[in-house]
Amino acid sequence: MNTNDFAGQITNLAALEDPVRRRLYEYVIGRGGDVSRAEAARAARVSLALAAFHLDKLVEADLLQATFRRLSGRKGPGAGRPSKLYRRSKSQFDVSIPQRNYELAAHVLLRTLIEANSEGTPETLRIAAREWGRRLAKESGAATRKGGGPLGRAVRSLRACGFEPHGPSSGEGEVVLRNCPFDSLQAESRDVICAMNLALIEGLLAGLEVEGVSASLSPRPGTCCVVLRNRPADQGAK
Repeated sequence: MNTNDFAGQITNLAALEDPVRRRLYEYVIGRGGDVSRAEAARAARVSLALAAFHLDKLVEADLLQATFRRLSGRKGPGAGRPSKLYRRSKSQFDVSIPQRNYELAAHVLLRTLIEANSEGTPETLRIAAREWGRRLAKESGAATRKGGGPLGRAVRSLRACGFEPHGPSSGEGEVVLRNCPFDSLQAESRDVICAMNLALIEGLLAGLEVEGVSASLSPRPGTCCVVLRNRPADQGAK
């Protein structure tokens, strides 16, 4: 990251200083899809005009991206004007003071791992990832053991790690992880990173000592490759 990139990222992130703008941003990224101005305004409890102003400022800062689409689904004359919709942008912001570049080190280490091509390397990586998952569980244990059931504890811990889990935190259902913290590394070797991700989350679940919650690979566009499922009590006991 050069000085200009660093200064630009600081400027863009400063757009979140305004509390209304921050509420709007958090709502949009929490929805995980396109959000209209009217919907965002209702959620933030502000006027439509104020919501539009702040949403467009977030687009200017490259924190959100805007598209236009007719919500009615109708086409042709009389279908009405397309609505302006917002979703999280694809830009990534990494700011540290003083500047650090851990991602570069991760790319170098991953490339070395791939080129080593040792028969035991994949399993060694999975073992290390599971151990780190257990470590993450231990670090977040005090906060995650307070109610909400096994799945709820896992969801809170994964949210603290940046996975942005979405779905039921109790009962049966599937929890999708909307964000992969290691997304930029997947381009080099999706198989390696997804296997590491699964092992990390399995280790975290084991460290939390949750029962009846399983993690599995289920790659889909725009999300982490791992999903969580809460098995019925009778199935979990088998």
